[in-house]
Amino acid sequence: MISVPELKKLLSTPQQIVITTHHKPDGDAMGSSLGLYAYLIQKGHHVSLITPTDYPEFLHWLPNNSDVIIYTEQVEKSIQLVNEAALIFCLDFNTLSRINELGEHIRNTSAVKLMIDHHLEPEDFDDYRHWDINACAAAQLVYDFIVNVMEEPDKVNKDVATCLYTGIMTDSGSFRFPSATSTVYRIGADLIDLGAEHWRIHQLVYDNVSENRLKFLGYCLSSKLEILREYNTAIISATKEELQAYNIITGDTEGIVNYALSINGIKLAAFIIERTDRVKLSLRSTGDFPANEICKKYFQGGGHRNAAGGASDKNLEETIADFKAILPEYKTQLLQ
Repeated sequence: MISVPELKKLLSTPQQIVITTHHKPDGDAMGSSLGLYAYLIQKGHHVSLITPTDYPEFLHWLPNNSDVIIYTEQVEKSIQLVNEAALIFCLDFNTLSRINELGEHIRNTSAVKLMIDHHLEPEDFDDYRHWDINACAAAQLVYDFIVNVMEEPDKVNKDVATCLYTGIMTDSGSFRFPSATSTVYRIGADLIDLGAEHWRIHQLVYDNVSENRLKFLGYCLSSKLEILREYNTAIISATKEELQAYNIITGDTEGIVNYALSINGIKLAAFIIERTDRVKLSLRSTGDFPANEICKKYFQGGGHRNAAGGASDKNLEETIADFKAILPEYKTQLLQ
């Protein structure tokens, strides 16, 4: 691992830098990445932000979004930039498998690799690690990296503040999750003072949905919601055909699982969806129930205690059956 003084020296002169984040980036992934991007370009670095895949349109308004390179759309350019980079920042993920094919290119490069993340059990691929599982968002850690590690609070301009506020807001559930501590609120207030228009950010993220997305949500709640009161669990599922019928695009399914969790008495919610390659699961829970344990143990995934994801190589019907078969093991916890 390189030391903070070594890192400061590296960043004191212009460098070729790549920033990347996880597959199907969410608000925190893009907010933290674009926030770091806006910080580094102020210091004169040559920065490229590469995402492994596309991401929701409701995040395309973020400052400097037009500079983002999507790996699946510009493979050769992305590989060239990775190979030429002196430093690579890896944000909001801690294992290279989370960035698909891009991961092996980064693993094999000689660039200094820097991880900024808040997920459990990081893979040992990095040369510098700014990591805290108690942070509510990677964007919180980017703020801490700029202000306290690099000691450059003056570099948190309006663009940086806007991006980091977006990341913190989305990953903290609009500051309502237990991870939104008083420290997080103070950071949020500081970012507002520095130019983040909190009301506008909330509107652009949450009040900016497509007609198809809203109709699909209504269909899920009226026709695909299953309540298992004996386990305080709710399940919503969707087939490939249903996604196609509503012309669902990247980002349209985000947050649907939270509607199931909002039902009175529900402690565990699952959104199980059939994609083209495999079945994906998104779990949410309340209190101390370990949604991440289920994803890690049974569905090739992981995440946070109350928000986790996984996948299955079985079909949708079999995956739902597998999920239900797990619930008796957790019945005591679910009924507490």
